[in-house]
Amino acid sequence: QVQLVESGGGLVQAGGSLRLSCAASGRTFSSYAMGWFRQAPGKEREFVAAISRSGANTYYADSVKGRFTISRDNAKNTVFLQMNSLKPEDTAVYYCAGDLKVDSASYYYRRGMDYWGKGTLVTVSS
Repeated sequence: QVQLVESGGGLVQAGGSLRLSCAASGRTFSSYAMGWFRQAPGKEREFVAAISRSGANTYYADSVKGRFTISRDNAKNTVFLQMNSLKPEDTAVYYCAGDLKVDSASYYYRRGMDYWGKGTLVTVSS
């Protein structure tokens, strides 16, 4: 079972950038498809982006496409979310997640994942 710890959240002005990191424990990180989800106050958790085991395939929610980039470094057991051109509506707790079942980034678009971090708060001020 993988354990996930997010970092990099904080307060940023609209138009700014942040880079989230998610460190995973264990020696089988490369066996997991990874993703980022977010939950804004009063709203349901939603998919943000996912990446396949090797990093060759990625998939994004329409709301972040062209602004956010997901990547991973399997040698360092870490997945990243680079967030540019941030908007107030990006304010949320961001969760890192992983799953062993399917090696497809798009598969998780309308599905959750099995393993979750505790989240990191991103606040975008207008």
